[in-house]
Amino acid sequence: MNITKERLGGLLFLLLSLTYGYYATEIPGYPGDEYEPFTASTLPYALAGIGALLSLLLVLFPGGEPLRREEGDWRRVFILLGLMVIYGLGLTWFGFVLSTIAFLSVGIRVLGEPSLRYGLMISVPFSIGFWALLTKGLNVYLEPGRLFTLLGF
Repeated sequence: MNITKERLGGLLFLLLSLTYGYYATEIPGYPGDEYEPFTASTLPYALAGIGALLSLLLVLFPGGEPLRREEGDWRRVFILLGLMVIYGLGLTWFGFVLSTIAFLSVGIRVLGEPSLRYGLMISVPFSIGFWALLTKGLNVYLEPGRLFTLLGF
């Protein structure tokens, strides 16, 4: 069995999915939840199961070339990791929509897309659509951000 990039990635994703599934078991349930078809742990269980299944398929049927040492662009990796930290901090101040739009737009630029307009065409509808799905469809409260609460919105 050759180690390929796909197989290694599948193993790492399997580890992540199993860990996520383990921690999903620690989500507390409310009294009477055992009779409900959808609870706080339903989606995490489903995501962990689907992730484990897909990663197992990737491990078993990887395709690709054998793993070898490659020269990667680590600068982009560290920029994206830093961008993720800034995104997490920005959520508190700017809220979900603005932080996500900025994160996706800058991330798309870091990955090599030269056009800011293209990044905004992707990130704005995605961010607003995902916000609408979470807040209106699933009734999840997303804090608007301290900036908006200070300005009185």
